[in-house]
Amino acid sequence: QVQLVESGGGLVQPGGSLRLSCAASGGIFGMMGWYRQAPGKQRDLVASIISDGTTNYADSVKGRFTISRDGAKNTVDLQMNSLKPEDTAVYYCNVRKFSTNYWGKGTLVTVSS
Repeated sequence: QVQLVESGGGLVQPGGSLRLSCAASGGIFGMMGWYRQAPGKQRDLVASIISDGTTNYADSVKGRFTISRDGAKNTVDLQMNSLKPEDTAVYYCNVRKFSTNYWGKGTLVTVSS
């Protein structure tokens, strides 16, 4: 059974930083990543990383966010720097096992002064 436990959300001022972490259990995952969903909007990819370390970022976060994973611990982290109010959203951890996607419950990130 796949389980994802997210941590690290919260309130931060514009220009600040946060680090999100996701601990996965229940398998070995080819792709791990983070999505976000702002109120009234669809859930969009923020960043993903596959087992060989190849990363993919949304254009809106390139140069500000960094995704990393620890294969031994089965964790995926998202370091978010230079945060903007438009980064405010619920962030969801996502992992893919074979052709099935699994989602965390989400953690709220609010960027506001």
